[in-house]
Amino acid sequence: MTNRSFTPKHHLRTAVLLILCVPAISLALAQNQSQNPPPASATAPVGVLSKEEAGKAMPPSVFFRGLSAPIQARNAAGIRFPPDKLLLVALVDTSGYSTSVKQRYQAYLLTELPLLMDGHTLPPGAYGVGFIANDTFVVMDLGAHDLFTAHSSNDANLRRPNPLQILADPSTPSSYRLYSGRAFIPFSVQPDTGTQP
Repeated sequence: MTNRSFTPKHHLRTAVLLILCVPAISLALAQNQSQNPPPASATAPVGVLSKEEAGKAMPPSVFFRGLSAPIQARNAAGIRFPPDKLLLVALVDTSGYSTSVKQRYQAYLLTELPLLMDGHTLPPGAYGVGFIANDTFVVMDLGAHDLFTAHSSNDANLRRPNPLQILADPSTPSSYRLYSGRAFIPFSVQPDTGTQP
């Protein structure tokens, strides 16, 4: 049996092998982490969503009055309420609809909580909404039947009007405003009466 002693050549080979193996091990670990991402936080932040967040949460197309129409994700808004309930609204491409529907149906509203709008209760669901003549806001069911109309106001002090946005109501805590340009309708979540499951 010959006695092998480790020469500097052996040490050099070992070092080279280690240098070559480390990146491969690091790459394997990185791929494993990307395939198994850390668990998401249990609750997302509450409050008004950015238009990007709201646009991603909305479906790409929505059904109303017998047709499916694409939403305008760049003109979307929303709010996340505790405990992780959403209100989403987005302008809709109404090019396939009749003129009479287009005049009233401007946006699609989805809510997971009951809302209060100008004294009217809006249960959780999907709706067509629009800001129409004579400072009026209309809410319709999916068949384009009017559920109610409410009085809308004009905000002359709004610095940057957008085609659609939601902002916190500066005059009423826990209330919001849905804007179309400078026209807006105030709303809030209906208080829990204890009668809902």
